Amino acid sequence: MSKISKTQITTGVFWLEVPEAELYVLCGCPADSVKHLMKAGKINIFDRNVGSLEPGSGTFQHPHGSVTSETGPNAILLSDLSVQNGDFANLAEFPVLQMLYRQGMLLPNHPNNTGAKPLLIGRRNVVNAQMKYIYRGNYGLTSLEEILDTGVSQELAEEMMRIKLYFAFGAIRSSSDLLEARIVDQKPVEVLNGVTVQRKSVNCYEFTYQDESVEVNLNLDKTECYVTPYELENHHFKREYFSVIHTGEGDGWDINRPCMASVLSFQGKVYLIDVGPNIAHTLNSIGVDVNEVEGIFHTHAHDDHFAGLTSLIRANHRIKYYTTPIVRSSVTKKLSALMSISEKAFEDFFEVCDLELDVWNNIDGLEVRPVYSPHPVETNILFFRTLWEDGYATYAHLADISSHTVLKKMVEENAQLPGISSESLKKVWQDYLYPVEVKKIDIGGGLIHGKAIDFKNDKSNKIILAHTAQKLTQEEKVIGCGVSFGSTDTLIEGHEDYALEFGADYLRGYFPNVEIGEIHMLLNCERESINAGTILLRDQETPKHVSLVLTGVAELLSPRDKTSYPLSSGTLIGDLAVIFGLKSTGTYRTLSHIETLKIPAVLFNEFVNRNHLLVQIRKTQETIEFLQQTWLFGESISSPIQSQIAQSITLTKYKKGEKIEYDGLMLVKKGKVELINRGANKKESLHEVGKGDFWGGEKMISSNSKCSDARAITQTDIYSIKDVEILQNIPIIRWKMLEQTERRE
Repeated sequence: MSKISKTQITTGVFWLEVPEAELYVLCGCPADSVKHLMKAGKINIFDRNVGSLEPGSGTFQHPHGSVTSETGPNAILLSDLSVQNGDFANLAEFPVLQMLYRQGMLLPNHPNNTGAKPLLIGRRNVVNAQMKYIYRGNYGLTSLEEILDTGVSQELAEEMMRIKLYFAFGAIRSSSDLLEARIVDQKPVEVLNGVTVQRKSVNCYEFTYQDESVEVNLNLDKTECYVTPYELENHHFKREYFSVIHTGEGDGWDINRPCMASVLSFQGKVYLIDVGPNIAHTLNSIGVDVNEVEGIFHTHAHDDHFAGLTSLIRANHRIKYYTTPIVRSSVTKKLSALMSISEKAFEDFFEVCDLELDVWNNIDGLEVRPVYSPHPVETNILFFRTLWEDGYATYAHLADISSHTVLKKMVEENAQLPGISSESLKKVWQDYLYPVEVKKIDIGGGLIHGKAIDFKNDKSNKIILAHTAQKLTQEEKVIGCGVSFGSTDTLIEGHEDYALEFGADYLRGYFPNVEIGEIHMLLNCERESINAGTILLRDQETPKHVSLVLTGVAELLSPRDKTSYPLSSGTLIGDLAVIFGLKSTGTYRTLSHIETLKIPAVLFNEFVNRNHLLVQIRKTQETIEFLQQTWLFGESISSPIQSQIAQSITLTKYKKGEKIEYDGLMLVKKGKVELINRGANKKESLHEVGKGDFWGGEKMISSNSKCSDARAITQTDIYSIKDVEILQNIPIIRWKMLEQTERRE
């Protein structure tokens, strides 16, 4: 029987175990890796009595639920790359929490507390980044000075610090107090009890025990992505004047549902409340493209509300980021640690819109009041309202609150000791019970989550019970209700045609110099609502109309490249084939529920001819088709933006062996190129890039740009974009440049 074994859990995640050496390694920890382990049976509950670890009646509660005695990993192998194919590759916060609390490795008197610490395995820079990220995930802001820097009063800052120290059991501890590092490079390093690990190449590691070895490869192919542990039904999200669609009622341990979250529709615009793991899957399931998202309201920086930020960065515009300065500071410090980037870089990816605490902030008619809620990290609960015929329509989102029992235990009037003042407790509880039409509350229990019983006398019209992996009890059902994924509470029905308004914006982006009357002619064409998985246009089919995607996401299946390319809202499908009398060069199908505008081929051709658009379209046709099939430009960039980029591109041909002069972003259309990168330490690194690959544009992401020489290995055609300003406002371009730079280094 083998002494060392490896099992693939899901894409990019493996389980390695050496029972004889008592080593169990989670290899790869993207979002929801704990849920994947639970589904695979690698995390189970021992039949062991651990309910009496604290004197007195009842079950002892730790910060993440009731005391259990779970099995699971005791080590984590980290990816060399912090991001793979756009998603975080290293999110060790919840796996570490599972080890410390749910396995009991940190809990006093727990049978699993043997003094051993969870192990983080990987390269020095990656392990250090994870240590800092976990530190920020545990505590958020860690000093009175950091809290004061966000602009809160001295009195409130001192109270927040007292509360933080209570949740931290009296002291903020460094990650090295809780975790042990195993720094790995080219030489073998002992992990535990005779098991060694050696790094063979980028993201490839070899574990050895006695005379046996197993290799683990954490690399994703360009066509692969991390997957969700659950399936979601497809829904059609109707854009209303003011509505709430329920997109998450679970918690970080619920293997069947997304974490607590909601999506707001206000005047047809889409706003998210929190961004937990797999938010892209959630948006696709309700028929929303990431480019349709106007903004995010953020409650706090725990991974089950934070890990989806990369999905929002994959938009072609900076999404508006709404929260208070104190929560923003906590979030940016955690993201900065995770990605090893500056805190200021956050503003390259999001349009920061700070909210004032405890007042109604007006956002184009939607008012939001963020309220402080006691939690280990800086947290706001959120109240929304908008004026209507009978007063205000209202919704409240109470993520990660504390129970009344816990808050009463925290009361400590001595301002020098951890705890909360009775005056602060009174205000917190008044805020929690503020009546609204619809209120979603956290009932996760434990030390840092709420309880349904506390809302027994809440005067809100409807209470939704969320942030739990457990079925509702009879007592809880009397107080509130659960909701299914995709269900909607419409607070004010919409009577405008919001999707058609989006279509007008898209068409003006395509054809900025065309008279508005011509645009309205196209907008008067037939509309179609189409379910997910429907084929829109088959390969080699002659299109009879041009389809403008108004909402949702489609995809192009390319038989030539044997891959697929996502197509965002605002994409025109079949336009070039109609204009030039061609057949489709791929199959177009819907990824989510979509709405389209069907423009007859005859009408579209007449529109192009009478507005003298043919020369411009012909000039950019080939370039746009190429851009759509590249990793850098193909994903989440709408066709109008691709058209703008195509018009700023120049093409240059190079002979074999010729040096390539460049200034800006360079994209290989045909051939192969050798890159020689010289860093500040004068060391050289060689890279070969081919069709669809890119280099240059480093100044967009770093002031310490490296010097690169390039030489054509074969006869080569190169597209260049010298004016990179057009790219700087596209977050996904910046994000992919960061990912590519990290991989090449």
